[in-house]
Amino acid sequence: MRVALAALALFAAAGCSVAGAAGGQGKPTVVIGYQSKTINTVTAGTLLRSLGYLEKRLGDRYTVEWQDYDTGAPITAKMVAGKIDIGSMGDYPLLINAARTRDIPAARTELISITGYNLRGGLNMIVVPPASKARTLADLAGAKVSTSVGSAGHGTLVQALEKTGTSEVEVVNHQPAVGASQLESGGVQGYAQFVAWPGLLVFQDKGRLLYDGSALDVPTFHGVVVRQEYAKEHPDVVDAFLKAQIDATRYLHEHPLAAAESVASTTGLPPEVVYLYNGPGGISTFDVTLKARLEAAHEHDVPYLERIGTDFAGVDVPAFVNDSYLRKAYGPGYDKDVAATANPARITGTDPVCGGAVGDPGTASELWLKGAETTRPAADPTCLLRQIAAAGPAAVRAAYVPDTVTGTRWFADHAVWLRDGTRFLPFTTQDGADAYRGDHPGAEPITYEAAVKAAAKGGDG
Repeated sequence: MRVALAALALFAAAGCSVAGAAGGQGKPTVVIGYQSKTINTVTAGTLLRSLGYLEKRLGDRYTVEWQDYDTGAPITAKMVAGKIDIGSMGDYPLLINAARTRDIPAARTELISITGYNLRGGLNMIVVPPASKARTLADLAGAKVSTSVGSAGHGTLVQALEKTGTSEVEVVNHQPAVGASQLESGGVQGYAQFVAWPGLLVFQDKGRLLYDGSALDVPTFHGVVVRQEYAKEHPDVVDAFLKAQIDATRYLHEHPLAAAESVASTTGLPPEVVYLYNGPGGISTFDVTLKARLEAAHEHDVPYLERIGTDFAGVDVPAFVNDSYLRKAYGPGYDKDVAATANPARITGTDPVCGGAVGDPGTASELWLKGAETTRPAADPTCLLRQIAAAGPAAVRAAYVPDTVTGTRWFADHAVWLRDGTRFLPFTTQDGADAYRGDHPGAEPITYEAAVKAAAKGGDG
């Protein structure tokens, strides 16, 4: 990889860039690198492309070329070579991008916006086969764990192993799809990846969530980088891109189901999985602003990345972040919104079974029935179970609940449930449920199926 990157650096230094070259009908081409299945970047990639907002804002002045990749590494390699102008990727790959391009003036990049984030780290997770006996991360000691080296998923794995004191895990470098196949075939015993792969495997009953990245309580995010030289030469393109991204973010907030269906049809991901992350109250908070907490998280990540790759020389994070383009594109509301961290997309409405307004993001749940064009809000997980019982479990397309402690949105039928009196409490992992029971000895385990039946009876039975 180092040899390949060195060759690309020489190519870029020689001025042999193809990005920005004349495209169709003699118009200059702007090249966008994105990851269609990394659905925390859809407002700068999959959804933005399908909506056509960038092309509309650029008009007839440019041709837009979209290049799709599985991870951020090839986008960075092409930015080093001057073959991609704007790219989106996760927090660890962003740091690698900054490091790889820093000493090449024609390729040097800047972080100009965020696509989405999770303040606790829930975008990255570790799963095991459904039949695995592992209950905690420590149970994977001595096992093979698949991840994409240098990715956000890898970063979460390294930090989680350190936090839990787990050692002797063999890290196997795979592209996400390859690692998923290895998990299913038994080639590896664990799988640490970024959005939306863990949710996909669990939804398909090919994996069970072992470790929720939210347990780290460290923000994780994805963002947009641009080649600094390109931005100076084409500020109109950067302005159009950021305004189009803002438009796409607004569309996602206003039309969450339609956006999920659109992304699903393009990527082949199930709409239910896309909606888990991108819907109201989802694991992803979509907000373009460059927040101080995210920059601080980047600073926090640097030492871990230095341990992952010995050739990573560190990054001056404040110098890498440039919000001047975004401030101009965003307008006068930027300072107010950059200080806010609440998810602007919330589950609202009236609970049709328990009654009353749904508004508390810490308990708000959501039901998606088969054949329904809209979802139904629930005031809390117990009220959601009552709705499921009333509709019949067979009528449920997907049901979403927040983890009782971390707030991570998860599939109700794949959550670990406890009953505490008449309340039913969901958790993303067994480890999380066990920790809660340690502080609440009155809480007892209950299966999802039994919880649905008991909720219908008011908690009895």
